[in-house]
Amino acid sequence: MIKSFLRYGFIGAIATTVHYLVLILCVEAFKWPAYLGSGIGAVIGAQVAFFGNRRFTFAHSGALNTAWIKFQTTALLGAGVGMAIVALTVKVGWHYLLGQVLATLTSLMLTFAINRAWTFRR
Repeated sequence: MIKSFLRYGFIGAIATTVHYLVLILCVEAFKWPAYLGSGIGAVIGAQVAFFGNRRFTFAHSGALNTAWIKFQTTALLGAGVGMAIVALTVKVGWHYLLGQVLATLTSLMLTFAINRAWTFRR
């Protein structure tokens, strides 16, 4: 399980980089609210995470469409939790990126547990 979690973290770091770049673009260039940029970034980052984790973390060879739907459901849950955390932390005066770090850490633990137990279950 530790090896899987480390791989999950590595793939997650790549997906999170994509997520944060989209978030920063949405907030700084488009002037959108941080929670919205967080949600959009999470959805895009989830695509990177799905294909990386399916192959490298969980070595899943089950039905692609079933796993994709489960992963997206899990990612949307994580994105919703993350958006709520970003909205709340910005409301209390935190910088949006600091709020996003807290959201990322929270979502990491939540989505790993769900993906391991449900999405990529063997």
